[in-house]
Amino acid sequence: LDMEFTGLHSTFLQNNEPSLFDSPAERYAKARQSVQRFTLVQLGLAIFSKENSNKYVVHSYNFFLFPSTLGIRDVEFTLSASSIQFLSHYGFDYNKFLKDGIPYMNEVQEKILRQHLLAGTWKVCSTNNADRDVLKKAIDEVTSWITAAKEEDTMILQDLNGYHILEIQLILRQALENVWTEPLGDKKVMVKKVSPEHRQLLENSSYDHCQNKLILLSARGFTNLFQILVKAKKPLVGHNMLMDLMHLHDKFYRPLPESYEEFKRNIHNLFPVIIDTKTVTKSVQKKCLFPRVSSLLEVYAVLCSSNLNPKGPPCPVIALASGCSRYAEKQSPHEAGYDAFLCGSVLLMSAHLLLCRSTDDAVEADPSFSQYLTVLAEHVNKVNFIRGGVSSINFSGEDAPCRHPPALVVHVRGWPGLTERQIYQEFKAQCRFDVRRLSKNQFILLSNKYKQLVLRDYRHHPHLQVSVYRHWRHSPSVNCLLQISGIVALWSLLAFALGGARSC
Repeated sequence: LDMEFTGLHSTFLQNNEPSLFDSPAERYAKARQSVQRFTLVQLGLAIFSKENSNKYVVHSYNFFLFPSTLGIRDVEFTLSASSIQFLSHYGFDYNKFLKDGIPYMNEVQEKILRQHLLAGTWKVCSTNNADRDVLKKAIDEVTSWITAAKEEDTMILQDLNGYHILEIQLILRQALENVWTEPLGDKKVMVKKVSPEHRQLLENSSYDHCQNKLILLSARGFTNLFQILVKAKKPLVGHNMLMDLMHLHDKFYRPLPESYEEFKRNIHNLFPVIIDTKTVTKSVQKKCLFPRVSSLLEVYAVLCSSNLNPKGPPCPVIALASGCSRYAEKQSPHEAGYDAFLCGSVLLMSAHLLLCRSTDDAVEADPSFSQYLTVLAEHVNKVNFIRGGVSSINFSGEDAPCRHPPALVVHVRGWPGLTERQIYQEFKAQCRFDVRRLSKNQFILLSNKYKQLVLRDYRHHPHLQVSVYRHWRHSPSVNCLLQISGIVALWSLLAFALGGARSC
Protein backbone atom coordinates (compact mmCIF):
# COMPACT_ATOMS: atom_id res chain seq x y z
CA LEU A 1 0.00 0.00 0.00
CA ASP A 2 1.13 3.56 -0.68
CA MET A 3 -0.62 6.93 -0.63
CA GLU A 4 -0.06 10.47 -1.84
CA PHE A 5 -1.60 13.41 0.03
CA THR A 6 -2.36 17.11 -0.46
CA GLY A 7 -0.02 17.78 2.47
CA LEU A 8 1.83 16.17 5.39
CA HIS A 9 2.31 18.54 8.33
CA SER A 10 0.06 21.55 8.62
CA THR A 11 1.91 24.83 9.14
CA PHE A 12 -1.41 26.50 9.97
CA LEU A 13 -1.20 24.94 13.43
CA GLN A 14 1.44 26.13 15.90
CA ASN A 15 4.07 23.65 17.17
CA ASN A 16 2.74 20.95 14.86
CA GLU A 17 6.01 19.77 13.31
CA PRO A 18 7.48 16.42 14.42
CA SER A 19 9.99 16.76 17.22
CA LEU A 20 12.49 14.52 18.99
CA PHE A 21 10.65 15.44 22.20
CA ASP A 22 7.45 13.76 20.96
CA SER A 23 6.09 10.66 22.62
CA PRO A 24 3.96 8.44 20.31
CA ALA A 25 0.76 9.90 21.81
CA GLU A 26 2.00 13.48 21.30
CA ARG A 27 3.01 12.74 17.71
CA TYR A 28 -0.40 11.15 17.05
CA ALA A 29 -2.16 14.27 18.37
CA LYS A 30 -0.10 16.45 16.01
CA ALA A 31 -0.56 14.18 13.00
CA ARG A 32 -4.29 13.84 13.69
CA GLN A 33 -4.77 17.57 13.18
CA SER A 34 -2.88 17.41 9.88
CA VAL A 35 -4.80 14.36 8.61
CA GLN A 36 -8.06 16.17 9.31
CA ARG A 37 -6.93 19.12 7.16
CA PHE A 38 -5.44 17.24 4.20
CA THR A 39 -6.86 14.57 1.92
CA LEU A 40 -5.75 11.69 -0.28
CA VAL A 41 -5.11 12.26 -3.96
CA GLN A 42 -3.90 8.80 -4.94
CA LEU A 43 -3.81 5.34 -3.40
CA GLY A 44 -1.60 2.56 -4.75
CA LEU A 45 -2.32 -1.10 -4.18
CA ALA A 46 -0.02 -3.94 -5.24
CA ILE A 47 -1.35 -7.47 -4.79
CA PHE A 48 1.34 -10.18 -4.59
CA SER A 49 0.22 -13.73 -5.40
CA LYS A 50 2.53 -16.74 -5.22
CA GLU A 51 2.18 -18.40 -8.63
CA ASN A 52 4.58 -21.32 -8.20
CA SER A 53 7.40 -22.48 -5.95
CA ASN A 54 9.62 -19.44 -6.35
CA LYS A 55 7.60 -16.82 -8.22
CA TYR A 56 5.30 -14.02 -7.12
CA VAL A 57 3.07 -12.24 -9.65
CA VAL A 58 2.14 -8.64 -8.90
CA HIS A 59 -1.00 -6.77 -9.96
CA SER A 60 -0.40 -3.09 -9.21
CA TYR A 61 -3.15 -0.45 -9.28
CA ASN A 62 -3.42 3.33 -9.06
CA PHE A 63 -6.62 4.84 -7.66
CA PHE A 64 -7.14 8.58 -8.02
CA LEU A 65 -9.45 9.55 -5.15
CA PHE A 66 -11.69 12.53 -4.50
CA PRO A 67 -14.03 13.04 -1.49
CA SER A 68 -17.65 12.09 -2.17
CA THR A 69 -19.76 15.11 -3.15
CA LEU A 70 -23.05 13.29 -2.59
CA GLY A 71 -24.19 14.20 0.89
CA ILE A 72 -25.50 16.97 3.07
CA ARG A 73 -22.10 18.62 3.70
CA ASP A 74 -19.44 19.72 1.27
CA VAL A 75 -16.01 18.33 2.18
CA GLU A 76 -13.23 20.88 2.66
CA PHE A 77 -9.51 20.14 2.55
CA THR A 78 -6.22 22.03 2.49
CA LEU A 79 -3.41 22.05 -0.07
CA SER A 80 0.23 22.32 0.97
CA ALA A 81 2.21 24.26 -1.67
CA SER A 82 5.33 22.15 -1.14
CA SER A 83 3.43 18.85 -1.44
CA ILE A 84 1.61 19.96 -4.60
CA GLN A 85 4.89 21.12 -6.12
CA PHE A 86 6.58 17.86 -5.12
CA LEU A 87 3.91 15.72 -6.83
CA SER A 88 3.92 17.97 -9.91
CA HIS A 89 7.67 17.40 -10.22
CA TYR A 90 6.98 13.67 -10.51
CA GLY A 91 4.25 14.11 -13.11
CA PHE A 92 1.12 13.78 -10.98
CA ASP A 93 -2.08 14.21 -13.05
CA TYR A 94 -4.15 16.74 -11.13
CA ASN A 95 -6.86 16.80 -13.81
CA LYS A 96 -7.45 13.09 -13.24
CA PHE A 97 -7.62 13.65 -9.49
CA LEU A 98 -10.11 16.52 -9.79
CA LYS A 99 -12.27 15.29 -12.68
CA ASP A 100 -12.18 11.51 -12.39
CA GLY A 101 -11.27 10.88 -8.74
CA ILE A 102 -13.13 7.92 -7.23
CA PRO A 103 -15.39 9.00 -4.34
CA TYR A 104 -15.08 7.63 -0.82
CA MET A 105 -16.62 8.19 2.61
CA ASN A 106 -16.27 6.92 6.17
CA GLU A 107 -18.95 5.30 8.31
CA VAL A 108 -20.15 8.58 9.86
CA GLN A 109 -20.58 10.24 6.45
CA GLU A 110 -22.33 7.15 5.10
CA LYS A 111 -24.80 7.14 8.02
CA ILE A 112 -25.68 10.79 7.38
CA LEU A 113 -26.18 10.15 3.65
CA ARG A 114 -28.36 7.09 4.32
CA GLN A 115 -30.59 9.14 6.64
CA HIS A 116 -31.02 11.87 4.03
CA LEU A 117 -31.73 9.39 1.26
CA LEU A 118 -34.50 7.82 3.34
CA ALA A 119 -35.90 11.27 4.16
CA GLY A 120 -35.54 12.52 0.57
CA THR A 121 -33.36 15.44 1.69
CA TRP A 122 -30.21 14.40 -0.20
CA LYS A 123 -28.25 16.84 -2.34
CA VAL A 124 -25.13 16.85 -4.47
CA CYS A 125 -22.54 19.48 -3.55
CA SER A 126 -22.29 20.88 -7.09
CA THR A 127 -21.62 24.49 -6.25
CA ASN A 128 -19.33 25.49 -9.11
CA ASN A 129 -20.58 27.20 -12.25
CA ALA A 130 -19.33 24.49 -14.58
CA ASP A 131 -21.45 21.84 -12.84
CA ARG A 132 -24.50 24.09 -12.83
CA ASP A 133 -24.10 24.83 -16.53
CA VAL A 134 -23.91 21.12 -17.41
CA LEU A 135 -27.03 20.32 -15.37
CA LYS A 136 -28.98 23.33 -16.68
CA LYS A 137 -28.19 22.42 -20.28
CA ALA A 138 -29.38 18.83 -19.75
CA ILE A 139 -32.59 19.93 -18.01
CA ASP A 140 -33.36 22.46 -20.77
CA GLU A 141 -32.91 19.76 -23.42
CA VAL A 142 -35.33 17.40 -21.68
CA THR A 143 -38.03 19.99 -20.93
CA SER A 144 -37.94 21.23 -24.55
CA TRP A 145 -38.14 17.68 -25.90
CA ILE A 146 -40.80 16.19 -23.63
CA THR A 147 -43.70 18.48 -24.59
CA ALA A 148 -43.78 17.13 -28.17
CA ALA A 149 -42.62 13.58 -27.39
CA LYS A 150 -44.90 10.55 -27.33
CA GLU A 151 -44.92 7.78 -24.75
CA GLU A 152 -41.97 5.38 -25.16
CA ASP A 153 -40.03 8.02 -27.12
CA THR A 154 -36.42 8.38 -25.96
CA MET A 155 -33.59 10.89 -26.11
CA ILE A 156 -29.92 10.71 -25.12
CA LEU A 157 -28.07 13.16 -22.88
CA GLN A 158 -24.34 13.13 -23.58
CA ASP A 159 -21.02 14.31 -22.14
CA LEU A 160 -21.98 13.76 -18.50
CA ASN A 161 -19.23 13.05 -15.94
CA GLY A 162 -19.22 11.37 -12.55
CA TYR A 163 -22.06 12.51 -10.37
CA HIS A 164 -23.68 14.42 -13.25
CA ILE A 165 -25.00 11.06 -14.44
CA LEU A 166 -26.63 10.34 -11.08
CA GLU A 167 -27.67 13.88 -10.25
CA ILE A 168 -29.42 14.59 -13.56
CA GLN A 169 -31.46 11.41 -13.18
CA LEU A 170 -32.54 12.29 -9.65
CA ILE A 171 -33.42 15.87 -10.61
CA LEU A 172 -35.44 14.86 -13.69
CA ARG A 173 -37.34 12.17 -11.83
CA GLN A 174 -38.14 14.57 -9.01
CA ALA A 175 -39.36 17.31 -11.38
CA LEU A 176 -41.22 15.24 -14.01
CA GLU A 177 -43.52 12.34 -13.15
CA ASN A 178 -43.69 11.06 -16.74
CA VAL A 179 -39.99 10.44 -17.43
CA TRP A 180 -37.77 7.44 -16.86
CA THR A 181 -33.97 7.50 -16.97
CA GLU A 182 -31.22 4.92 -17.41
CA PRO A 183 -27.45 5.36 -17.56
CA LEU A 184 -25.95 4.03 -20.81
CA GLY A 185 -22.28 4.21 -20.00
CA ASP A 186 -19.74 6.31 -21.91
CA LYS A 187 -21.03 9.46 -20.16
CA LYS A 188 -24.61 9.10 -21.46
CA VAL A 189 -28.10 8.93 -19.94
CA MET A 190 -31.20 7.72 -21.76
CA VAL A 191 -34.44 9.62 -21.01
CA LYS A 192 -37.77 7.96 -21.90
CA LYS A 193 -41.28 9.42 -21.78
CA VAL A 194 -43.58 7.05 -19.84
CA SER A 195 -46.99 7.20 -18.20
CA PRO A 196 -47.05 7.94 -14.45
CA GLU A 197 -48.45 4.41 -13.90
CA HIS A 198 -45.58 2.81 -15.85
CA ARG A 199 -43.14 5.00 -13.92
CA GLN A 200 -44.44 3.65 -10.58
CA LEU A 201 -43.93 0.07 -11.79
CA LEU A 202 -40.34 0.78 -12.78
CA GLU A 203 -39.38 2.57 -9.56
CA ASN A 204 -37.52 0.40 -7.06
CA SER A 205 -37.56 -2.50 -9.48
CA SER A 206 -34.46 -4.31 -10.72
CA TYR A 207 -34.49 -1.85 -13.65
CA ASP A 208 -34.08 1.14 -11.32
CA HIS A 209 -30.49 2.40 -11.32
CA CYS A 210 -31.33 5.06 -8.73
CA GLN A 211 -32.31 2.80 -5.84
CA ASN A 212 -31.03 4.06 -2.50
CA LYS A 213 -28.75 1.05 -2.08
CA LEU A 214 -27.16 1.69 -5.50
CA ILE A 215 -26.74 5.40 -4.73
CA LEU A 216 -25.00 4.44 -1.49
CA LEU A 217 -22.82 1.93 -3.32
CA SER A 218 -21.80 4.61 -5.81
CA ALA A 219 -21.20 7.28 -3.16
CA ARG A 220 -19.05 4.91 -1.09
CA GLY A 221 -16.81 4.34 -4.10
CA PHE A 222 -13.37 3.22 -2.98
CA THR A 223 -14.67 2.51 0.52
CA ASN A 224 -16.22 -0.67 -0.92
CA LEU A 225 -12.72 -1.92 -1.82
CA PHE A 226 -11.37 -0.85 1.58
CA GLN A 227 -14.00 -3.02 3.25
CA ILE A 228 -12.98 -5.97 1.06
CA LEU A 229 -9.35 -5.48 2.15
CA VAL A 230 -10.44 -5.45 5.79
CA LYS A 231 -12.39 -8.70 5.36
CA ALA A 232 -9.47 -10.38 3.55
CA LYS A 233 -7.18 -9.95 6.62
CA LYS A 234 -4.07 -10.21 4.43
CA PRO A 235 -0.74 -8.73 5.64
CA LEU A 236 -0.73 -5.00 4.87
CA VAL A 237 2.68 -3.67 3.83
CA GLY A 238 3.79 -0.05 3.59
CA HIS A 239 6.84 2.18 4.00
CA ASN A 240 6.94 4.75 6.82
CA MET A 241 3.24 4.06 6.99
CA LEU A 242 1.94 5.88 10.08
CA MET A 243 0.29 8.65 8.03
CA ASP A 244 -1.07 6.04 5.60
CA LEU A 245 -2.77 4.19 8.46
CA MET A 246 -4.18 7.40 9.90
CA HIS A 247 -5.68 8.40 6.54
CA LEU A 248 -7.09 4.89 6.07
CA HIS A 249 -8.85 5.19 9.41
CA ASP A 250 -10.07 8.76 8.90
CA LYS A 251 -11.20 8.58 5.27
CA PHE A 252 -12.63 5.06 4.96
CA TYR A 253 -13.45 3.85 8.47
CA ARG A 254 -14.24 6.49 11.11
CA PRO A 255 -12.97 9.98 12.01
CA LEU A 256 -9.75 9.66 13.96
CA PRO A 257 -10.41 9.37 17.71
CA GLU A 258 -8.75 11.70 20.19
CA SER A 259 -7.34 8.68 22.02
CA TYR A 260 -4.06 7.37 20.63
CA GLU A 261 -4.65 3.95 22.21
CA GLU A 262 -8.12 3.71 20.64
CA PHE A 263 -6.59 4.47 17.23
CA LYS A 264 -4.06 1.65 17.71
CA ARG A 265 -6.78 -0.81 18.74
CA ASN A 266 -8.97 0.11 15.77
CA ILE A 267 -6.15 -0.32 13.25
CA HIS A 268 -5.14 -3.65 14.77
CA ASN A 269 -8.73 -4.90 14.53
CA LEU A 270 -8.94 -3.79 10.90
CA PHE A 271 -5.52 -5.12 9.86
CA PRO A 272 -4.10 -7.69 12.32
CA VAL A 273 -0.81 -8.02 10.40
CA ILE A 274 0.99 -4.80 9.43
CA ILE A 275 4.58 -4.69 8.18
CA ASP A 276 6.48 -1.44 7.69
CA THR A 277 9.40 -1.95 5.31
CA LYS A 278 11.20 0.97 6.95
CA THR A 279 11.54 -0.96 10.23
CA VAL A 280 12.49 -4.12 8.31
CA THR A 281 15.22 -2.44 6.23
CA LYS A 282 16.70 -0.78 9.34
CA SER A 283 17.17 -4.29 10.72
CA VAL A 284 18.68 -5.50 7.43
CA GLN A 285 21.15 -2.59 7.46
CA LYS A 286 22.32 -3.62 10.94
CA LYS A 287 22.60 -7.35 10.26
CA CYS A 288 24.01 -7.27 6.72
CA LEU A 289 26.62 -5.25 4.87
CA PHE A 290 23.94 -2.93 3.57
CA PRO A 291 24.71 0.66 2.55
CA ARG A 292 22.77 3.39 4.34
CA VAL A 293 20.12 4.63 1.92
CA SER A 294 16.98 6.58 2.72
CA SER A 295 14.34 6.39 -0.02
CA LEU A 296 12.28 3.33 -0.87
CA LEU A 297 13.57 3.35 -4.45
CA GLU A 298 17.19 3.38 -3.25
CA VAL A 299 16.52 0.41 -0.94
CA TYR A 300 14.92 -1.48 -3.83
CA ALA A 301 17.88 -0.72 -6.10
CA VAL A 302 20.40 -2.00 -3.52
CA LEU A 303 18.46 -5.20 -2.90
CA CYS A 304 18.20 -5.84 -6.65
CA SER A 305 21.84 -5.16 -7.46
CA SER A 306 23.88 -6.21 -4.43
CA ASN A 307 25.20 -9.69 -3.83
CA LEU A 308 24.14 -9.68 -0.17
CA ASN A 309 23.31 -13.38 -0.12
CA PRO A 310 26.15 -15.26 -1.86
CA LYS A 311 25.55 -18.64 -0.15
CA GLY A 312 21.76 -18.96 0.15
CA PRO A 313 19.24 -19.71 -2.58
CA PRO A 314 18.28 -16.81 -4.87
CA CYS A 315 15.45 -14.46 -3.95
CA PRO A 316 12.01 -15.33 -5.31
CA VAL A 317 11.24 -14.05 -8.80
CA ILE A 318 8.90 -11.04 -8.70
CA ALA A 319 7.04 -10.57 -11.98
CA LEU A 320 4.62 -7.80 -12.86
CA ALA A 321 1.38 -8.98 -14.45
CA SER A 322 0.91 -8.18 -18.12
CA GLY A 323 -1.32 -5.16 -17.48
CA CYS A 324 1.25 -3.64 -15.13
CA SER A 325 4.37 -4.09 -17.29
CA ARG A 326 4.99 -0.33 -17.48
CA TYR A 327 6.60 -0.52 -14.03
CA ALA A 328 9.06 -3.14 -15.29
CA GLU A 329 10.15 -0.83 -18.11
CA LYS A 330 10.29 2.54 -16.38
CA GLN A 331 10.74 3.82 -12.85
CA SER A 332 7.79 5.90 -11.60
CA PRO A 333 8.76 7.12 -8.10
CA HIS A 334 5.99 8.69 -6.03
CA GLU A 335 3.31 7.21 -8.24
CA ALA A 336 1.34 5.34 -5.59
CA GLY A 337 0.93 2.09 -7.55
CA TYR A 338 4.66 1.95 -8.30
CA ASP A 339 5.66 2.68 -4.70
CA ALA A 340 3.23 -0.03 -3.53
CA PHE A 341 4.99 -2.47 -5.89
CA LEU A 342 8.36 -1.39 -4.42
CA CYS A 343 7.05 -1.95 -0.86
CA GLY A 344 6.04 -5.55 -1.52
CA SER A 345 9.22 -6.30 -3.46
CA VAL A 346 11.47 -4.85 -0.75
CA LEU A 347 9.59 -6.88 1.86
CA LEU A 348 10.06 -10.19 0.01
CA MET A 349 13.73 -9.58 -0.75
CA SER A 350 14.48 -8.38 2.80
CA ALA A 351 12.64 -11.31 4.37
CA HIS A 352 14.53 -13.75 2.14
CA LEU A 353 17.84 -12.17 3.13
CA LEU A 354 16.99 -12.27 6.85
CA LEU A 355 15.85 -15.91 6.56
CA CYS A 356 19.16 -16.92 4.97
CA ARG A 357 21.11 -15.07 7.69
CA SER A 358 19.01 -16.36 10.59
CA THR A 359 20.01 -20.02 10.41
CA ASP A 360 23.17 -22.06 9.93
CA ASP A 361 21.15 -24.75 8.17
CA ALA A 362 20.63 -24.61 4.44
CA VAL A 363 17.48 -22.72 3.46
CA GLU A 364 15.21 -24.55 1.07
CA ALA A 365 15.14 -23.28 -2.50
CA ASP A 366 11.56 -22.00 -2.33
CA PRO A 367 10.70 -20.72 1.18
CA SER A 368 7.00 -20.26 1.92
CA PHE A 369 5.59 -16.88 2.81
CA SER A 370 4.78 -18.22 6.30
CA GLN A 371 8.53 -18.79 6.76
CA TYR A 372 9.14 -15.19 5.79
CA LEU A 373 6.52 -14.06 8.32
CA THR A 374 8.28 -16.10 11.00
CA VAL A 375 11.63 -14.41 10.40
CA LEU A 376 9.86 -11.03 10.30
CA ALA A 377 7.99 -11.67 13.57
CA GLU A 378 9.88 -9.04 15.59
CA HIS A 379 8.88 -6.39 13.01
CA VAL A 380 5.22 -7.31 12.58
CA ASN A 381 2.89 -4.49 13.71
CA LYS A 382 5.90 -2.23 14.41
CA VAL A 383 5.48 0.98 12.40
CA ASN A 384 8.46 3.30 12.02
CA PHE A 385 8.42 6.43 14.19
CA ILE A 386 10.29 9.33 12.59
CA ARG A 387 12.35 11.58 14.90
CA GLY A 388 10.85 10.77 18.28
CA GLY A 389 11.36 9.12 21.63
CA VAL A 390 10.84 5.57 20.29
CA SER A 391 11.99 3.82 17.12
CA SER A 392 8.59 2.33 16.29
CA ILE A 393 4.93 2.23 17.30
CA ASN A 394 3.62 -1.16 18.41
CA PHE A 395 0.09 -1.74 17.08
CA SER A 396 -0.35 -5.05 18.90
CA GLY A 397 0.90 -4.10 22.37
CA GLU A 398 2.55 -1.49 24.55
CA ASP A 399 5.05 0.89 23.00
CA ALA A 400 8.63 0.75 24.24
CA PRO A 401 9.57 3.42 26.83
CA CYS A 402 10.74 6.71 25.31
CA ARG A 403 14.51 7.08 25.16
CA HIS A 404 15.70 10.47 24.07
CA PRO A 405 19.23 11.12 22.74
CA PRO A 406 21.70 13.10 24.90
CA ALA A 407 20.46 16.62 25.47
CA LEU A 408 22.08 20.00 25.87
CA VAL A 409 20.80 22.74 28.14
CA VAL A 410 21.17 26.42 27.25
CA HIS A 411 21.22 28.92 30.11
CA VAL A 412 20.36 32.48 29.01
CA ARG A 413 21.87 35.56 30.68
CA GLY A 414 21.18 39.17 29.75
CA TRP A 415 18.94 38.37 26.79
CA PRO A 416 15.35 38.86 28.01
CA GLY A 417 12.35 37.57 26.07
CA LEU A 418 14.28 34.94 24.11
CA THR A 419 11.92 32.43 22.42
CA GLU A 420 12.26 28.79 21.33
CA ARG A 421 12.24 29.97 17.69
CA GLN A 422 15.14 32.37 18.30
CA ILE A 423 17.13 29.63 20.02
CA TYR A 424 16.47 27.34 17.05
CA GLN A 425 17.69 30.02 14.62
CA GLU A 426 20.80 30.56 16.74
CA PHE A 427 21.88 26.89 16.71
CA LYS A 428 20.55 25.56 13.38
CA ALA A 429 23.83 26.29 11.57
CA GLN A 430 25.67 24.06 14.06
CA CYS A 431 23.32 21.08 14.01
CA ARG A 432 19.65 20.19 13.52
CA PHE A 433 18.27 20.69 17.03
CA ASP A 434 14.75 20.51 18.40
CA VAL A 435 14.16 23.10 21.12
CA ARG A 436 11.91 23.14 24.17
CA ARG A 437 11.77 25.71 26.97
CA LEU A 438 12.81 24.27 30.34
CA SER A 439 12.34 27.33 32.52
CA LYS A 440 12.26 31.10 32.17
CA ASN A 441 15.97 31.29 31.31
CA GLN A 442 16.73 27.72 30.20
CA PHE A 443 16.11 25.69 27.03
CA ILE A 444 16.73 22.03 26.18
CA LEU A 445 18.24 21.09 22.80
CA LEU A 446 17.77 17.60 21.35
CA SER A 447 19.45 16.12 18.28
CA ASN A 448 20.09 12.62 17.00
CA LYS A 449 23.76 13.54 17.21
CA TYR A 450 25.22 16.83 18.30
CA LYS A 451 28.71 18.07 17.68
CA GLN A 452 31.06 18.67 20.59
CA LEU A 453 31.91 21.88 18.75
CA VAL A 454 28.68 23.38 20.12
CA LEU A 455 29.99 23.07 23.67
CA ARG A 456 33.36 24.50 22.64
CA ASP A 457 32.08 27.39 20.52
CA TYR A 458 29.66 28.65 23.18
CA ARG A 459 32.06 28.34 26.11
CA HIS A 460 32.69 32.09 26.21
CA HIS A 461 29.44 33.39 24.69
CA PRO A 462 28.28 36.59 26.47
CA HIS A 463 24.61 35.50 26.76
CA LEU A 464 24.35 31.74 26.19
CA GLN A 465 25.96 29.08 28.35
CA VAL A 466 25.71 25.53 26.91
CA SER A 467 26.24 22.33 28.86
CA VAL A 468 25.22 18.67 28.81
CA TYR A 469 21.77 18.23 30.37
CA ARG A 470 21.76 16.43 33.73
CA HIS A 471 18.32 15.62 35.09
CA TRP A 472 19.28 15.87 38.77
CA ARG A 473 20.84 19.25 38.16
CA HIS A 474 18.63 20.94 35.56
CA SER A 475 15.13 19.51 35.98
CA PRO A 476 12.71 22.14 37.41
CA SER A 477 10.80 19.41 39.27
CA VAL A 478 14.00 18.09 40.89
CA ASN A 479 15.10 21.62 41.79
CA CYS A 480 11.67 22.35 43.24
CA LEU A 481 11.82 19.16 45.30
CA LEU A 482 15.30 20.03 46.54
CA GLN A 483 14.14 23.53 47.52
CA ILE A 484 11.15 22.15 49.40
CA SER A 485 13.36 19.54 51.10
CA GLY A 486 15.80 22.30 52.04
CA ILE A 487 13.04 24.45 53.54
CA VAL A 488 11.61 21.48 55.47
CA ALA A 489 15.08 20.57 56.74
CA LEU A 490 15.74 24.19 57.78
CA TRP A 491 12.46 24.43 59.68
CA SER A 492 13.10 21.07 61.32
CA LEU A 493 16.54 22.19 62.42
CA LEU A 494 15.14 25.51 63.70
CA ALA A 495 12.36 23.75 65.59
CA PHE A 496 14.86 21.35 67.13
CA ALA A 497 17.10 24.23 68.16
CA LEU A 498 14.23 26.26 69.69
CA GLY A 499 12.86 23.19 71.42
CA GLY A 500 16.28 22.46 72.84
CA ALA A 501 16.67 26.06 74.05
CA ARG A 502 13.31 25.97 75.94
CA SER A 503 14.22 22.73 77.72
CA CYS A 504 17.42 24.34 79.00
